Amino acid sequence: FDYIETGSLISINANVKDILIPSEEESMRMGPMDFEEFLWAMGEDALVRMIRHAFDSGVALPDSLHRKASRLWREYMLVGGMPQAVAAYAPARNMAAADRAKRLVLKLYREDIGKYGGLAAKRVRAVFDAIPGQLAKHEKKLVYTQVEEGSRSRDFMTAFAWMREAATVNLCTLAEDPSLGLALSADDTVVKCYMADTGLLSTMAFSADGPSLPDVYRQVLLGADGVNEGMLAENAVAQQLAAAGHDLYFYAKSSNVREERMEIDFLIVRPYPDAAMKPRISPIEVKSGKRCSTISLDKFRAKFASRTGEEYVLHPRPMAKKDHRRLLPLYMSFCL
Repeated sequence: FDYIETGSLISINANVKDILIPSEEESMRMGPMDFEEFLWAMGEDALVRMIRHAFDSGVALPDSLHRKASRLWREYMLVGGMPQAVAAYAPARNMAAADRAKRLVLKLYREDIGKYGGLAAKRVRAVFDAIPGQLAKHEKKLVYTQVEEGSRSRDFMTAFAWMREAATVNLCTLAEDPSLGLALSADDTVVKCYMADTGLLSTMAFSADGPSLPDVYRQVLLGADGVNEGMLAENAVAQQLAAAGHDLYFYAKSSNVREERMEIDFLIVRPYPDAAMKPRISPIEVKSGKRCSTISLDKFRAKFASRTGEEYVLHPRPMAKKDHRRLLPLYMSFCL
């Protein structure tokens, strides 16, 4: 017999912890849909192939396809990749139906935290509820004292381990001395905490009780100026990188000297064409606005020149290339 068990990973892990798993069982780690899978669900298989071809060839999509892909990316940031929400949205692009589905998922998460969180339940719930507020700030590192007054990083280690195992968040860790072994210089006490699904984040941040759809949803869908999409865009990119199998790391340097201060949103390891395809560190900056500064990328290459490979700026505009830097539209982030 073949069995498929569904539910939140929180409750499943709790219910099978004392069961001896037979050797014939193969365990698969699955997460919310990434943007590629969302496009499949929307019937846009051909667009997926064109986006991948454009990424591989370095030739930007035509303007009409770029606008279409960008619009679908904005829909994805709001709907997310939870199958129940996508199934509710896809037939008629019903954002209200997707929002109702996401609220049910969030309700289930909160109930399971209380039921299975044990001694860490209070701090797990505090971190979970604080995520939108932390990500809305310019510096997205989790500030423990803002979650719980007087707390320190070590107070949250059990909560983070629990949330990571439950697959409700994607933790991005500081790499103090970036190298090909990013984990070797990881500081687990300094983290950015992203929601595992960006659609759930949008509902936590913007959705109010009641039947009406938040006006900010409409503004995001229209790409209106003045809407702060940075939180959703960065969370969505983290979701794409995690779905592609990357462990999440970032780099930040504080200093009284302005020239030394920098913050890189994400670091991944990729083959570098200018080094005979040997692996190098690829820094990634996420920009939600049409104007973007790349000062931190310039400083990072200057400091870690021998370790740095191709740089990526993910932004709303069409693809372009400048020397060792590729400027990619946000919807191409799943290709990394």
